[in-house]
Amino acid sequence: MSYFQRILVNTLTFISLAVLFPAMVNVSSIWTAVLASFVLSVLNMFVKPILTILSLPFTLVTLGLFTFVINAAILKMTSFFVGAEHFSFSSFGAALFVAILMSLVNVIVSEHNSRK
Repeated sequence: MSYFQRILVNTLTFISLAVLFPAMVNVSSIWTAVLASFVLSVLNMFVKPILTILSLPFTLVTLGLFTFVINAAILKMTSFFVGAEHFSFSSFGAALFVAILMSLVNVIVSEHNSRK
């Protein structure tokens, strides 16, 4: 999947989750979702590898489940950089839930694209 396709999938996922779970996810507009997707991709490129290496013992002990916590932390950082009034989560638990759902969506879309 190309970079722009991943941005589009993340944008649509943010909008969908904001509609399905309005008490947990706040996205003020479609352009905010696009900006959040872009910021998320930049954080995944530069910050996530560092967090993954630093948390490797926790990841090994939890058999990889700690990566969802890292993804939730990246989502909370995205909320901070985009602006909490435009893009936010009600709690860290909500960010963890969104991280799990986004991982599932990305796996499904990537699997669908690999079969083409």
